[in-house]
Amino acid sequence: MSDTFASRPAGPAVPCSCAHTGAAADGAEPAPAAGRFGSTHALILLLCVLALGSGLFLAGTPLETVFTLLGGLGAIGAATLAASGGGRRLLAVLAEAAVRGAGK
Repeated sequence: MSDTFASRPAGPAVPCSCAHTGAAADGAEPAPAAGRFGSTHALILLLCVLALGSGLFLAGTPLETVFTLLGGLGAIGAATLAASGGGRRLLAVLAEAAVRGAGK
């Protein structure tokens, strides 16, 4: 009789020692990681910004104020993506330039 269904000793689970390469067994590309910023996200954000700007303008907000608000939101979004995407060095350079510019 085979020992395929032999009982295992009690205790914490031991992780497997096999090397995971991330590629599928049939050679296909691995699925993209969830949470990545893609073209669908960019399109949705673009439509939201356009709708927000149009709604503010139709509500009677001056056009200069709408552009200032949407520009600020865009800057916050770009900074967030740069920080979360590993662009900490780029963010540090931009922050240093802003501090130097404010000191003059």
